[in-house]
Amino acid sequence: VAMSSTCPGLYCGRMMVNGSVEGDCGVCPRGERANLQKVCEGCTESPELYDWLYLGFMAMLPLVLHWFFIEWYSGKKSSSALLQHITAMLECSVSAVITLLVTEPVGMLSIRSCRVQMLSDWYTMLYNPSPDYVNTLHCTQEAVYPLYTIVLIYYAFCLVLMMLLRPLLVKKIACGLGKSDRFKSIYAALYFFPILTVLQAVGGGLLYYAFPYIILVLSLVTLAVYMSASEIQV
Repeated sequence: VAMSSTCPGLYCGRMMVNGSVEGDCGVCPRGERANLQKVCEGCTESPELYDWLYLGFMAMLPLVLHWFFIEWYSGKKSSSALLQHITAMLECSVSAVITLLVTEPVGMLSIRSCRVQMLSDWYTMLYNPSPDYVNTLHCTQEAVYPLYTIVLIYYAFCLVLMMLLRPLLVKKIACGLGKSDRFKSIYAALYFFPILTVLQAVGGGLLYYAFPYIILVLSLVTLAVYMSASEIQV
């Protein structure tokens, strides 16, 4: 396997050093993936529009959930709800900017990526080959770099900024609510952030292909519920 012309499996490759292919078949470094010749090459392409839409969808999920729980727990005493909505949007916006700045190329509001070719690109850990049917050649990598990890990094920044800003804000402006009620929207975030993280870690590939249909279905359901609640007769 080490010096064969090609490497087994879908994602195993060999390193290119000084213009020549060297080393054993194995996992490519982060930010690279194996090409058709089974040689690791860097991810230098810009994300497609569909990729940006997917990232936007995943970035909007925590913001929408923040707004929902802020509104849910504010109830009739919603004088502070607007400011909490603005703060939540600020937290997510700043987190998105920081995430872009710390992702390659560092310090720029742009990213370089490897193009998604098929669903298995999201689940490379399931495609480690066994050339001799005994030993497994581990080639698990982020073939969709950075679409998989950038969402997790964004969620981490969102959580940190929320814990730094929101408790102080809520304590100042939500005096009308009971002590047990004023922090419930923050407690809710401590539940849904782990859920979103697991959802991305396990179902990121499925969400990548399904999110347009999810948006369409949720839009129709939300519209139907709103019209029903508002007693609008068409």
